Amino acid sequence: MNVKATLSPEDVARACADAMWKEDDASKGLGMELVEIRPGQAVMAMTVQPHMVNGQRICHGGYIFTLADSAFAFACNSRNDRAVAAQGNVTFIRPGKLGDRLVATAREISRNGRSGIYDVSVTSGDSVIAEFRGHSRVIAGTWLPDTDIQA
Repeated sequence: MNVKATLSPEDVARACADAMWKEDDASKGLGMELVEIRPGQAVMAMTVQPHMVNGQRICHGGYIFTLADSAFAFACNSRNDRAVAAQGNVTFIRPGKLGDRLVATAREISRNGRSGIYDVSVTSGDSVIAEFRGHSRVIAGTWLPDTDIQA
């Protein structure tokens, strides 16, 4: 008998994140941690290391953007659709400093058809470091094979 597993949206989000994390050498290579995943939401963290600071001795903006982009990626891939970034913008508010634990919290703003919009707030403690907005586009394929998903 062939029985398909029925997963809750939370279980689907976790399974998609696990499948994605296995292949995400960039996020792992920068020491990122996936802290939380839910449908349309993700929280990632990264500690600013010595190789991440620039000539001003603050965290290079590219690393902050990358952390936000990774949180965005996990949020927009949490429903078993493969999605990629179509666009991303960041506004830097405060500098990240050596040793800071940066936390990127991504949340879905809109998801319609193949397009999505996600906001990501990057913080260090109680301070907002940056705000990111990403636009996603669903591409062919899924993360999980042969799965029924509860609506």
